[in-house]
Amino acid sequence: MRAGLYLLPSPLVLTPEDSGLSLAAYRDEQPVLSGGRRITGWKPVTLAGKQLWSAQIPKTRDGPWPFRELWVNGRRATRARHPHQGYLKVASLLEPAAEWTKGQNQFRFEQDDLHAWKTVTNAEVIVMNRWVESRLPVTRVDEVAKVVEFGKRSVFQLEAGDPYYVEGAFEFLAQPGEWYLDSAKGTLYYLPRAGERPANLEVIAPQLPQLVHLTGKPAAGQFVERLAFRGLTFAHTEWCFPEGFDKHKADLGLISGPKADVGGFGQAAVGVPAAIQGTGVRLCSFEGCSFTHMGTYGLELAGGCVSNRLSRCDFSDLGAGGLKLGETAIRSQPFDQTRANEISDCHFHDGGKMFASAVAIWLGQSPDNRILHNLIEDFYYTGISIGWTWGYGTALASNNLVAFNHVRHIGKKSDGDGPILSDMGGIYTLGGQPGTRIINNLWHDIAGLRYGGWGIYFDEGSSGILAESNVVYRTTHGGFHQHYGQTNTLQNNIFAFARDHQIQRTRAEPHLSFSFVTNIVYFDSGVLLGGNWAADQYRTDWNIYFDARTNATPESMRFANATLEQWRARGHDLHSLIADPLFRAAQQYDFRLQTNSPALPLGFQPIDLTSVGIR
Repeated sequence: MRAGLYLLPSPLVLTPEDSGLSLAAYRDEQPVLSGGRRITGWKPVTLAGKQLWSAQIPKTRDGPWPFRELWVNGRRATRARHPHQGYLKVASLLEPAAEWTKGQNQFRFEQDDLHAWKTVTNAEVIVMNRWVESRLPVTRVDEVAKVVEFGKRSVFQLEAGDPYYVEGAFEFLAQPGEWYLDSAKGTLYYLPRAGERPANLEVIAPQLPQLVHLTGKPAAGQFVERLAFRGLTFAHTEWCFPEGFDKHKADLGLISGPKADVGGFGQAAVGVPAAIQGTGVRLCSFEGCSFTHMGTYGLELAGGCVSNRLSRCDFSDLGAGGLKLGETAIRSQPFDQTRANEISDCHFHDGGKMFASAVAIWLGQSPDNRILHNLIEDFYYTGISIGWTWGYGTALASNNLVAFNHVRHIGKKSDGDGPILSDMGGIYTLGGQPGTRIINNLWHDIAGLRYGGWGIYFDEGSSGILAESNVVYRTTHGGFHQHYGQTNTLQNNIFAFARDHQIQRTRAEPHLSFSFVTNIVYFDSGVLLGGNWAADQYRTDWNIYFDARTNATPESMRFANATLEQWRARGHDLHSLIADPLFRAAQQYDFRLQTNSPALPLGFQPIDLTSVGIR
């Protein structure tokens, strides 16, 4: 076992009596607090013609330890998977549900995609639908009818074409770096990578879902305060649905009455816990820490967490997402509310390994927080999510600042995997958020599957938000989308190179949706405006629009099927121009303006991206 690896038998519990402690790395060592167990005693074995290594794990045979993740020599190994790369597609449904919020426990598969393999009932189908994944244990495969059945229901109604894969059957074990656990016999099988030998093998399987509990009592005025975590690594956690698990869509208000036994969450994998869980935490700091090799979120500061600071931390190889801040519930008492925390100069990357719908930074019913100078990349769903109120009801996520962040490769990862989900954004907001500011961020390479790969996405009821001096480019469905909301302002932003449409608005309402002023929209595919632009309850002016296609002309520009003259007759873009904004090198994504840019006389202020991301 390498030096500095500490395998925790149970989570550390820190209470108000531990306030003021400093837990820090000593000199150059970076201690690893692990929730895993080392697997030893490897022996070569030939099984079904496969040259494998095996190890005995009596605990999986004699007790409940059905882990779904494994790390070999510091790298995540692959639970035996079909197909080994890419995805299969749902062929059709047997009985579509009456409502889209109701899931299924079976579907038809395409010819020869699945078989009644001997160990198939040890496997799970992971199917992606809308904006969520469902992890569904296989109970039966009917090769004649081409039907696969599950012990859980999908989160929402599935659709033909939904991508899925299967993992956890011995028959899938064929690629170096894959493994299979026979829980009934207590035997772990591994197909080694090139150069791996039993003598140089460190294999760790996760056992704990959480490593540290920070447990204050806000209602009693007792807080965990002034704790400092510096230079520590937290690793090797896993959580999956326990038997009888039934918490899911209720948090979204999508169901009532008894909850079905489902294999996922309604959004953002919000019910997956974190390796470090805090309640009633104040004035604490995490500096230079790593959260890695996890099947969970990394850190959660839930109720009553105030004025904490997270800086220069690294979140990577995550089963779910990085950080959860606040709660889904609206707390009426100030001591129960989470507020005024700062996340700065952190790197969030390579997430969604088990729960694809997880978010890098999730901020619930929590005001006055600052998300600054972070680099976020390689998540399947959303980079930053703020708010947890659908519509115009009570909401607490106000006065949050999101500034100087760099968010990229959302939906489709930088290695080309994806998109597998829909309805996502570089930043995604919900509900009333007066005073929230999204300023001077860089958002790019955001891709949705069926719809919804947006840069800045104001979803249901998003209101009172300012988005200013952002650069958004290379998205599939638009640089900006507002589903519905009111009194939002978008000014001095650059939206470039969206694939389908550049700006989208979905719902017309009898109030001002948003103001869209002094922006630059530059594109070479799709249309300028998508969605519903009826009712004229929006303000657009002092903008620059430019279609860079060689056959495009100012006269051919359309504003939701209207010419510029017709658009202006409705009161929009009276001072705007259809003109080349004269970027220094648009095709190389250098959006600095030349000195003679026509945007400058309209009041556009140059956007400085030199300080975006980690300082």
